[in-house]
Amino acid sequence: MAYDGVMAETINIRGHADDEISAYLARPLGPGPYPGVVVIHHMPGWDAATKEITRTFAVHGYTAICPNLHHREGPDASPDDAAAAARAAGGVPDDRCLGDVAGGAAYVRSLPYSNGKVGVIGYCSGGRQTYLVACNLPVDAAVDCYGGRVVASEEDLSPRQPVAPIDMTGNLGCPLLGLFGTDDQNPSPEHVARTEEELKKHGKTYEFHSYDDAGHAFFATDRQSYRVHAALDGWQKIWAWFDKYLATPA
Repeated sequence: MAYDGVMAETINIRGHADDEISAYLARPLGPGPYPGVVVIHHMPGWDAATKEITRTFAVHGYTAICPNLHHREGPDASPDDAAAAARAAGGVPDDRCLGDVAGGAAYVRSLPYSNGKVGVIGYCSGGRQTYLVACNLPVDAAVDCYGGRVVASEEDLSPRQPVAPIDMTGNLGCPLLGLFGTDDQNPSPEHVARTEEELKKHGKTYEFHSYDDAGHAFFATDRQSYRVHAALDGWQKIWAWFDKYLATPA
């Protein structure tokens, strides 16, 4: 029987402005080479559920890293307290998010068992940040899981989040998979359709899938919002997407 094992641990990486931040790394225990994935956690924080997702990628043959985007709000705080502090401050600044994700991607690419390719995936606010990353950083594939506020009005913008991600679509530099629920209101089906129109207008490579009888956070097994049919099919689409765009070494 072939050996099967993974290792997962908290590490420190260099993020935005060369700050040292915490991150959660999970990897297969084998020689590789393995593709990489940066997992962007949801607004509730760098929590147990997100770390479980990170380990799931390792089980499936990816070196996965989840930077703690709330590290500066509370390096030793609970995920709930750090998330509350981030919300009170107006959310994670977009430039800081980009710097932290870039640090995570660079760390994964530097590992001797990397195949040189890195994708990004995010949930909820992390889905919005995934769209932001895909339009601003050199990643090889992206998955937006019900990211709200990709479409944003003037009232939604702030000094921390000064540009609506949809307005960056022309700069999208990698294939994008989007997974949504038709009962969700953030993003609403109307916002999903508007984003798809913008992707078509710019000739981008993408796939969007929306699930009936599913709302926000349908992947979250620890919430009442979990929807088995959407989550199981969504995971199959994630594996197929990343296998298509990340499996072949750079």
